[in-house]
Amino acid sequence: MIKIYGMPTCPYCAYVDEQVKGDKRFKVIDIGENVRYMSAFMHLRDKSAAFDHSKEIGDIGIPAFVLEDGTVTLKPEDVGLKEYDPNVGGPACSLDGKGC
Repeated sequence: MIKIYGMPTCPYCAYVDEQVKGDKRFKVIDIGENVRYMSAFMHLRDKSAAFDHSKEIGDIGIPAFVLEDGTVTLKPEDVGLKEYDPNVGGPACSLDGKGC
């Protein structure tokens, strides 16, 4: 099962969530729902090089995908999903407040 860390208020995450609804290959984890989910995400973000670029540019790094083998990616296409187009739906979420 592929874990997807995100939040429903993030347009990228909402776009991914719509694509995986009802698909048992994916488990969506809302990091804002419970502090333990946020903690698990922050631990993942602190330890995985997949987040390096996101940290550099002030992005949160969601949605984040954790494959069954533990590989972490921030690219929806790596798990067979479509990428959100910010030119159509608006900016991404960032920690500096410039998005969302």
